[in-house]
Amino acid sequence: MNDGNKTPFSALYEHRPELLQCQPTLSAAFGALCETFQSGHKLMICGNGGSAADCEHIVGELMKGFRRTRSIPGALVGKFDQVYGPEGKEIAELLQGAFPAVSLVSHISLSTAIANDLSADMVFAQQVYGYGKAGDALLAISTSGNAKNVINAVKVARVLDIRTVALTGERGTLKELAEISISVPGNDTARIQEYHMAIYHALCAALETEFFSE
Repeated sequence: MNDGNKTPFSALYEHRPELLQCQPTLSAAFGALCETFQSGHKLMICGNGGSAADCEHIVGELMKGFRRTRSIPGALVGKFDQVYGPEGKEIAELLQGAFPAVSLVSHISLSTAIANDLSADMVFAQQVYGYGKAGDALLAISTSGNAKNVINAVKVARVLDIRTVALTGERGTLKELAEISISVPGNDTARIQEYHMAIYHALCAALETEFFSE
């Protein structure tokens, strides 16, 4: 979705005009995540099945350069050089700026322990409780809007003053529970997932544009 001087969001709506209905909530989500990262907090992400794959995908776009080379500050490069010499400078020049983002679907031993010892519906909620701090954000993804383990994670996040953003379809209870809900049109799971991918790519690109120069 490389469209010259167009913003990531304007390019999204040009390619997917049916997503214009999501403009207010997508803009709100962008603002919330800007505040989260600007204040030094992190983003946690959860979802099941295809949405679990989306969690990993989003982390991959946020934790390293997506469309831009995110050079780290020159002063930090200098510190690496001072401490380790040329080898340190080489390491520093390979490092890239990152948005701290954690996929809650990745921890297999922990997730299976929670499912076995507590409840499968608590696999994300327990991690939000363990990792989350007030000021962090949770991106909760569910195509149905009814995934109990995702909903429980949002409930815990709200009690802990963690910002909640839902990425979902037209149905389900998740969109009523999250602080900000991006609800894409349609009820077909595959189509919803296609819309979700387009949205989070635009969101990741917009964040990168906001925080990192070319």
